[in-house]
Amino acid sequence: MPINRSKLFAGQRLRELRKRDKLTQQTLASLLGISLSYLNQLERNHRPLPDRLLHLICEHYDLTPAWFNDTREAHRLQALRETMGDLVFKEAPLTMAYMAEAVRHAPALCDAFLTLYRAYTFEQQRAPSTLPDIAPLEPYEVVGNWVQEKHNYFHELDCAAEKFYQTLPEHKDGLEPVLTMFLLEQHGLKITHDTDMEQQGLVWRINRQRNTVILPHNQPQESRVFYLAQIIGQLNYDALITKILNRSAPKDKNSFQLARVYLGNYFAGALLLPYGDFLQTAQQMRYDIERIRRHFGVSFEQVSHRLSTLQRPGLEGIPFYFLKLDIAGNILKSFSANRFSQARFGGPCPLWNIFRAFATPGQVQVQLSQTTDSTVYLNVARTVSHEGRTYTDRPRQSAIVLGCHIKDAPQTVYADGLDLADHSLVIPIGPGCRACSRDNCSHRSLPLSGRLLDTGSDARGVVPYRAYPE
Repeated sequence: MPINRSKLFAGQRLRELRKRDKLTQQTLASLLGISLSYLNQLERNHRPLPDRLLHLICEHYDLTPAWFNDTREAHRLQALRETMGDLVFKEAPLTMAYMAEAVRHAPALCDAFLTLYRAYTFEQQRAPSTLPDIAPLEPYEVVGNWVQEKHNYFHELDCAAEKFYQTLPEHKDGLEPVLTMFLLEQHGLKITHDTDMEQQGLVWRINRQRNTVILPHNQPQESRVFYLAQIIGQLNYDALITKILNRSAPKDKNSFQLARVYLGNYFAGALLLPYGDFLQTAQQMRYDIERIRRHFGVSFEQVSHRLSTLQRPGLEGIPFYFLKLDIAGNILKSFSANRFSQARFGGPCPLWNIFRAFATPGQVQVQLSQTTDSTVYLNVARTVSHEGRTYTDRPRQSAIVLGCHIKDAPQTVYADGLDLADHSLVIPIGPGCRACSRDNCSHRSLPLSGRLLDTGSDARGVVPYRAYPE
């Protein structure tokens, strides 16, 4: 199957660079060796940005091509498509082409429209007499959007974690004894264990009176090390985390505090898997997650999550999306460094290999899939649930999926043995039935929102309803 490369319309980003340096269009056109009218067409998105100019601009501004990617644009278009699927817009339907133009030419207006729609749906669903006046977007959604805007990469914190790792003494027996000693020597904190902590819903607790860090009994080694790294991040890098939060994080209290938790987790992951060493190892091992996790002594999920953060300017890894679900299809974590965008409403597509992973616990499932925007991804899925520790224990069953664009797939071990040119290997997946435009899918559970239905008086399709074309 040929790899389709979408045209890059980067007018907004190009205009942003020009205005940042206070250049006129004529001056920038002269620097790039193009005509004024051609630059004007590029900035108005009347013409796509060709590779030659892309590399020239990146060299001039000391940027990487990733700065110009349309990831945010794709996510905004997906949100707009789902929103316009609401029946409230049935009298004024918009085509995908029209919405794509709106997202490209008026992104701020689209964001304002999406915010207004969220407020509308909140007001429709709540009961004013019983519910308090709260924001239409949940704090975890606000934080998720903030992390997405940062491409799931926080440079200062990542570099600080890497620098801290480099100051640690040699650790042939793993990081746990080294971090334990650091907490004792620098903070006077000893490590103890409590068999009742899990029943209390805690994974660690600091007892200031007794100068101890209390961890749950009988936790996996990779979990214990992650908890110690979290504590070090909180104790040693709180000022840096606060600085990052004050500069760009959401300002409402709950979202701000959730963002702090996220950055604490980010620091811990960056400490256990320092950027430079991790990227080099991942590339040498061709992104083989099992080999990488054994090399660093961490979990499958920790490696997978870290792979989705490799966006350091000039040292980018493969841009992956990362998603974690429970067995009921609830999204527990979702980050994307590429175009992939998960639906905001309804459940994920049942054709996704993350659901097959639950049928084969502990085994890796590999899939080539094509989304409704014609992008093809290589998806790697596996369960990451912990085993039950007693007969009465009911551990959460969850799985993760890590995905990259098919053009990056040959860099990974997971493409070995696959014919990337074979159409029959590619599974069509959608963003959830409410927003999926594939009318001929036998897995559809409900009609596409916002479209008139043709129930077929003289013919019946694979589902009992079909939508009239846009």
